[in-house]
Amino acid sequence: MDELVKKIAGLGLPGILFVIATATSGGSVAAVVTMLSSLGGPLGLLGGLGLLGLVGVVGETITGYGIENVLKLIYTERSKTESVRFLLKEIKELPITDDLKLKLKHHISPVVITEPEEGPAPKTIEIVDEEPSI
Repeated sequence: MDELVKKIAGLGLPGILFVIATATSGGSVAAVVTMLSSLGGPLGLLGGLGLLGLVGVVGETITGYGIENVLKLIYTERSKTESVRFLLKEIKELPITDDLKLKLKHHISPVVITEPEEGPAPKTIEIVDEEPSI
């Protein structure tokens, strides 16, 4: 499991999307072939076919451990070499449920970094010194 997670983490975001596509495709070859073509880069489908053996292993791992645990392990591994802020932004854009996004964010950064919210503008108080009237 650890070796698989390290290899997928090495792929970066395409590896994450590959895990999600494999898990959600339900065995659909078209979705996996499309993903392999995009992962193949300049080699296209032939380059992606090099990853074909990984599909079975990833599918079995996801089934055995669950997608949440697999993604947590991948992001833990990636957080060793990449900025947590970058990974949090990446998680925000993943095509997964908000609940799973929140769990992943909390997993890699227990104190979640959020963008500062703009509150109400501070009030300006003017003190006027008046002359007393006699």
